[in-house]
This record gives sequence, structure tokens and C-alpha cells, in this order.
Amino acid sequence: MTGTNQRGITDRQWADTALLWDYQQMGHDLRPCDVAIGLGSHDLGVAAEAAGLYLRGLVSRIVFTGGPNPSRPDHFPRGEAVHFAEHALSLGVPQSAVLTEPNARNTGQNIAFSRDVLAGAAVAVSSVLLVSMPYMERRAYATCRKVWPEVEAVCASTPMDLHDYVKTIGDDTLVIDSLVGDLQRVIEYPKLGFAVAQDVPERVHDAYQRLITDGFDSRLLT
Repeated sequence: MTGTNQRGITDRQWADTALLWDYQQMGHDLRPCDVAIGLGSHDLGVAAEAAGLYLRGLVSRIVFTGGPNPSRPDHFPRGEAVHFAEHALSLGVPQSAVLTEPNARNTGQNIAFSRDVLAGAAVAVSSVLLVSMPYMERRAYATCRKVWPEVEAVCASTPMDLHDYVKTIGDDTLVIDSLVGDLQRVIEYPKLGFAVAQDVPERVHDAYQRLITDGFDSRLLT
């Protein structure tokens, strides 16, 4: 794999990363939902995927949610939601279909604050497409089931393999660190009441522990 690589990443480390990558995607079949929620991140592809879902007729409204981006603040100086919304508009989504929520600082707030924005706009919601980075699907789903259990949650992300995703981001270590950090949150957040529990297969957990031991830990909770 190619990209900005701050260390010599071994074949075993890539294999471990691939295990996390596969596990953290939910594999949901897409279907029409009342709204899409584009979860803010360092990946503008989330906005493009949400726009594509709208243009395909799978949703009639999109909420883009997220405040300042901690990973790449220079890429999103006006916050994730604003930049995501602008990108969706540039791809042909009409302004009337887009709502923004610019204050959320974590996934729980993304979902809770988006729910409030939709209620304020008098949008009735019984099903939601959670649009995220590919490796964030499982955490987004577990969080939504805890924060907004009344809705049916369907996960969506740009379909691509790990190799292609790393090239789009351009930073190998950031991707691996982010995968490790997201899996830690899948494991730990249910204990804190932030998400519903998800079963983590032993081989996935072992791969996660090896990557932490190898130093891919910049996105871990302290």
C-alpha cells in the first residue's frame, strides 16, 4: 500500500488492519430511509456518499453533523458539517434537502443533535441511513442503537477495499491509528453507557492488541 507512511508497516500489520477493517463494516443492504445523517470526520468522501444516496432517491433529506475536526483542522476550518454540506451542494443536492448540525464533538452528539435538528425542522423519522467512513460503521450503529433506539439504523459508506481507502486518505498511519481507535470505542463505550455492546471475535481482538503493541495508538482514549 502507498501513501504517507511514517513507519515501515509490515505485511503482518496490514493483515491485522484488514481484520479490523472487515469487522468494523456492518454489511447492511441499502434501502430507502427517511433521512441520511452524514457523520463528520476527516473524510470528505462521507459527504459524497450521502449526496449519492440522495441523488439515487434513497433519502429525501440529509443532516450533516460535526464541529471542528481534530485530525485535520486545516482541511475543515469552518467545521465538518459546513464543509460536508458545501461538498454535497456542489454535487447537485439542493439546499432545501440539506440540514446542518455544527456543534457535535463525538458520535453520540452527532446522532443526538441531528435528532434534535430534525425534530426542529418537523421531519418525521422512523429510519435513518448512517453515512460514515467505512471503518466507523459498527461504532455508528452501536451508538445509534443506544442514543436513538426508536429508529431503524442502516449503515452506509463508500464501497471500497482497504487498499483503495488508504490511497484516498493519503496517510497510512492515520488510517491504522483510526481503525484501532474506533475498535477501542466499540469495546469500551458500552461500559460507559455510550453504545450497545457488540461481539468482537477473538482473532479481531488479537489483531487489535498487536497493533496497539506496535504503537498504532494515537487515536486511543486516554
